[in-house]
Amino acid sequence: MMLYKKLGFPEEGEILMCTVTNVQYNSVFVTIDEYGKSGMIHISEVSPGRIRNIRDYVVEGKKIVCKVLRIHRDRGHIDLSLRRVSEGQRRKKVNQLKKEQVCEKIIEFVAGNLKVDVKKLYDSIFQKIKDEYEGLSEVFSEIVKDEFDIKNLGIDKKTEKLLDETIRQRIKPEIVRIKGEFNLVSYDIDGLNIIKSALKKGEEVEGDYTIKYKGAGKYTLEITAENYKDAEEILSRISDNVINYVIENNGQASFARIDKK
Repeated sequence: MMLYKKLGFPEEGEILMCTVTNVQYNSVFVTIDEYGKSGMIHISEVSPGRIRNIRDYVVEGKKIVCKVLRIHRDRGHIDLSLRRVSEGQRRKKVNQLKKEQVCEKIIEFVAGNLKVDVKKLYDSIFQKIKDEYEGLSEVFSEIVKDEFDIKNLGIDKKTEKLLDETIRQRIKPEIVRIKGEFNLVSYDIDGLNIIKSALKKGEEVEGDYTIKYKGAGKYTLEITAENYKDAEEILSRISDNVINYVIENNGQASFARIDKK
């Protein structure tokens, strides 16, 4: 059972992890894990098309990702949909909760070593961040990247030290990769050297990246960074340097992103 809980009711359109508790002929009842509340999925919201046997899709005890359709606060009823959750939304939700579970394991380790109550330690930290962050995973990730001062959690020095050490041991900075392709052409008698000089201009930019010759005036650029903001900034500076140099020397240059499918 996760310590990660939200208060009150969810919002319409919110994507949530649920546990199936009861399957009936034309409806499915679940517990919404993050809120500790019950919800219902009508058979028409289980899957598109005709459903011959609802148990081909859901069974008691199964974890499913649902979308909130309607909330009846007066009756405490929450209508959910299984079929309106895209694969991307489902994957994102599962990954988010996996990250929260890692954070909870960190809290359990620290609490165990200091012989303090796990729930109390978790709650004391969560209360400090709940207004600005959805969960601990965002905060712990920022601690690793030195973007969040652990002192802001308001815990004692001994707990702070062990928590910081454990976070940095168990959570690694996320790595993102973006890729693109240059098309560089020069008809100048010294065209080859112009292209080489242009690429050297690109390589003046600091960062973790590779530029490789692909053939027929095409060069691939692959950038690795801890976040998309940094990666995009590096990409922009390199592409500007290369393209501007080629154009300034009467060549033709373009750059196109290569998105993963």
